[in-house]
Order: sequence, then C-alpha cells, then structure tokens
Amino acid sequence: MSVPSIVLARDPTAPPAGLAGAVAAIGNFDGLHRGHRGVVARAQALAKKLGKPCVLLTFEPHPADVFAGRPVIFRLTPPDAKAAQAARLGLDGVIVLSFNKGFAARPAQDFTQDILVKRLGLSAVVAGYDFRFGAGRKGDADFLRSEGERLGFAVEIVDRITQDEEGSLEAVSSTATREALEKGDVALARRLLGHPYFVRGVVRHGDKRGRLLGFPTANIALDPSNRLRHGIYAVTLSVNGVVRDGAASFGRRPTFDNGAPLLEVHVFDFGGDLYGKEVEVAFYGYIRGEEKFESVETLIARMEDDCAKARAILAVR
Repeated sequence: MSVPSIVLARDPTAPPAGLAGAVAAIGNFDGLHRGHRGVVARAQALAKKLGKPCVLLTFEPHPADVFAGRPVIFRLTPPDAKAAQAARLGLDGVIVLSFNKGFAARPAQDFTQDILVKRLGLSAVVAGYDFRFGAGRKGDADFLRSEGERLGFAVEIVDRITQDEEGSLEAVSSTATREALEKGDVALARRLLGHPYFVRGVVRHGDKRGRLLGFPTANIALDPSNRLRHGIYAVTLSVNGVVRDGAASFGRRPTFDNGAPLLEVHVFDFGGDLYGKEVEVAFYGYIRGEEKFESVETLIARMEDDCAKARAILAVR
C-alpha cells in the first residue's frame, strides 16, 4: 500500500513549511485506532471550514515510558508508522514534540502560549475530552477553551465517542489492541484499529538460511518495544507502492539460534532484491506459534503448510 506524502516535523521552532495556521488534533494517538479517528475527523472538518491545513500534534517518547524511566509501552505506531497512517487518513502533517519530565513540569500556560501559539502558530486545536497537559495535569478542556479565547485560537473538545460506522467503540482502546497483539489475535486488532496492524522497517541482510531452505525472507528488526506474539502470520509486504502477499515468522528461531526477535517475511512468487529498502508489513491472520523442530525436513514441510494457510487467509482478506 502506497503512503501519500506528508510533512513530518520534529520539535519545530516555527510553523513547518505549508503548515502555517494549521488546525491540530492533539494527543498521543498510539495506533490511530477507530476512537482516535473521531478526533481526527473533527479536526479535519474544522480545517476545511477555516481553509487551513490539518495536522496531528503528538509526543515522543510515550509519556508512560518517560514517567516510568524506562520503556514500558508496546508501541503500536512508532513515529514512522504513525506518520504513514496519518497520511492515509488525509492529514497534511505530523508535528512531534519531544516529551520529558521537564516538559511535563512546565505550566499548562507555557504549552498553550509558547508552543501552540508562538512556535506553531496554530489557528485551532481539537482534543479529546480526557486530554490533560502541563504541570500537575492542570491543563484540561476548560483551561484549553479559556486559553483559546485569551490567545486567539479556536478550540473544539470531542466528547467520548461510543459508535462509528463500523459499530460500537466501547471496547476500542490502545490497551485492548496491545493485548490482542500480545495474544497473536491480529484479526481482533484489525477490528479495533479499523485497519490491519502494520510495522515498517528497512530490510537487512540475514544469515540467508531461508534461501537455503527454499523460502527466502526479507528480514526486519522491529521496534524494541514490540510485543507481538511470536509465531507465524499471513501478511502483505508493501514496497514502492506495490503490495505482495506472504507469510511471516516473528520470533527467535528456536530451531537454529534462539537469537534476538526478528521479523522474517517470505514473499510469495517474488525473486527481487529488497535489501536496504523500507517496507511495510501488514498482518492479516495468525497461523501458529513459534516451534522448535527436530529436523530441517520437518521444518520445511511445516513451512509449506504455513504458506498454504497464509494464501487461504489472504484470499479472503
């Protein structure tokens, strides 16, 4: 699947080119799931009304990691994946602000006055009803509205959304999606997200073992926070706008080296060179858990079966 162009700006000191006077949807938006899309849609509607670009304003690292002092969150959308999904939703840009304990300790008024207005020059902001910011989390919906009146930017607060065109949103959350992926339930994750769970990365050289077995693979190291269940999946791999079907193994390869977790994608009916290319892998079905095989012959037979099952899953995706 191709990704439309989008402006990705990290800690800009002035409005990024083409994003002056933007309307910003503000939040962490990990996963950009169906619930998040309600906030994004409101921002887009307001931007259209005002004739302004629309951006996502988000934070890195995840605040939970900062307050814990170590990585604790399974990131559904690291920055590159978040930008890719934001582009598909039709946003014009993603602005990423570095988050640390010093940032969190700044008065809420600093965020509105120094960042939203002076640095970013926003014309409007849209946030969920539970968005909080500033020291002691004192910046809430009422504070944001009053600051908008004082500083001259429009504010829309989105109440809790319980329904969308796909049904109830009661069970939709980033936490529920992470839990589904940790169990390997990529079908449930797809329903919660409103799109297939996907990862992005650069294809690296491996030990060429898959090629020797007759199943060459594109090898990708995922974000260290990733806790997708180890196992075999039906996937698609996208590169340069071309989408191809495949089967993927994510795990430590217990039959061989039990090493660091690695995503290995076997692309069906493809003999091209993917080394060094940035690819996107979308997950459509879980086939089985990772296993240790007593012989290479047994492993090859199982891999042939895995590929047949992956083809069947992808045929009805």
